[in-house]
Amino acid sequence: MYQALYRKYRPQTFDDVVGQMAVTQTLKTQLQSGKLSHAYLFTGSRGTGKTSSAKILAKAVNCENPQDGNPCNRCPSCLAIDSGSCMDVLEIDAASNNGVDNVRDLRDDAIYTPSQVKMRVYIIDEVHMLSISAFNALLKIIEEPPEHLLFILATTELHKVPATILSRCQRFSFRRIGQDDIAARLQYVAYQENIELDDTAARVLARLADGGMRDGLSLLDQCASATTGDLTAEKVYACLGIAGIQECGKLMAAIADHNTAEALSLLNRFYAEGKDMGALLDELACLTRDFMIVQSAPREAISLLSGVASDGEVKQLSQRFTAAELVRMLSLIQQTAAGFARSASRRMDTELCIMRLCQPELQLDAQSLNTRLSRLEEQISSGSFTVRSQPAPAAEDEPMEEIPQLPIVPEITSAEIVDEAPAGFWLEICSQVRLELKPPALGFFAANGLVQGILKGDVLVLLCNSDFAKVTVDKPDVLEVVARKASAKLGRPIRVIASDKSGIQNGQMEQLLQFGREHSGVINIKQD
Repeated sequence: MYQALYRKYRPQTFDDVVGQMAVTQTLKTQLQSGKLSHAYLFTGSRGTGKTSSAKILAKAVNCENPQDGNPCNRCPSCLAIDSGSCMDVLEIDAASNNGVDNVRDLRDDAIYTPSQVKMRVYIIDEVHMLSISAFNALLKIIEEPPEHLLFILATTELHKVPATILSRCQRFSFRRIGQDDIAARLQYVAYQENIELDDTAARVLARLADGGMRDGLSLLDQCASATTGDLTAEKVYACLGIAGIQECGKLMAAIADHNTAEALSLLNRFYAEGKDMGALLDELACLTRDFMIVQSAPREAISLLSGVASDGEVKQLSQRFTAAELVRMLSLIQQTAAGFARSASRRMDTELCIMRLCQPELQLDAQSLNTRLSRLEEQISSGSFTVRSQPAPAAEDEPMEEIPQLPIVPEITSAEIVDEAPAGFWLEICSQVRLELKPPALGFFAANGLVQGILKGDVLVLLCNSDFAKVTVDKPDVLEVVARKASAKLGRPIRVIASDKSGIQNGQMEQLLQFGREHSGVINIKQD
């Protein structure tokens, strides 16, 4: 029967354990010097060699011909332990034997001397799954075990193990295995199995393994059995249902260009090809993280990159984003991926995420506003920011409304411009007008003095303190709203006209009032 690669190539000696030199060297030194502890606790993430090291240690303490701290794997004791026929070396799954009765049975059997080997060894895997009562029942025998007894505990969640157990064991932390070490081991296994594994494909599998050798070997086993010929990165992507760095790069380029249509078209193609949306967001998150690393720590970037793309590709794409954009993108991608567990449609969630990545203006939160401001600052500093020109004048064949001109008269004093409105009239009109107007005209009707209303008889003159204010306010829809509110307030028809303060000349105020009384509709006075 076919044997899975992770079982077939399980380490048999401490020298075969990859990426755990600090742990294996310490255990070999203790075996050579005879200074073994009575209880060990191996902790670390999945697939890093905890259970394999525990079995190697169990063989090494019972080996009849040890070699530099390693078991020989040829003596009767080593062969019996490898085959599982040794009754004195027991591997217990704490997930299914987590009750206090199970631990009491273990404690009762542990006092008997071994019958086949020198030491009785108990390997308790996933020890954090034991109940509190089971842990308490285990305390005494771990603290003062018989001389022939050795406990090896393994766990992936150290924080769930009581401190009373931790204080009675020697603790060894297994680190995540580096991508280079996993890729090298995969190349060795592929050579032994006559699998043509491409270097790029090995690095892709090593990245997807996430520090676990068992995961890497399982992925290699899956891809090798599903394809024929050379195993390339493209075949790995197709077999595992992920988009790949080239496709993710295209999607990132569309996001950088704010091309929502192109980004959604790419996403639709990924979905039609059966790509997993969670894996796609994971790749985008890794690529975004690499962009942040390149921008924040360019000197140390080579050692900190996740390996999803080459250094040149990462640097080239990262220059198209600002730091604020990358922070916002990574936060949004992680939020979307975290919501997949309770999502009704992963595709719709991913599409919404891509639209928000392409269009920061869809959100008005602080992060999105900061992103837009940072991009604008970068454009201004680089000189790429340009102001749109004014629209072209109307064609000659289009009739234009004739604008009456006022005669130029001597300048008047400011004392002649007297406001006849009751107290608080203008502030009340402003507060009512603001309820109907929209930006930017809304911002001029406030207590900031940008526009001042002067009432002379049945004409309300809007005196603007700048040309921009005059152009914004002097529009029919704005003047109509002001006239309606002023007429309702005073109980009589009021005409409204707009003028620039600096353009008022002697006698012109009277001319403005006269035009306001004689002409119906909105009066637009052109200043000289």
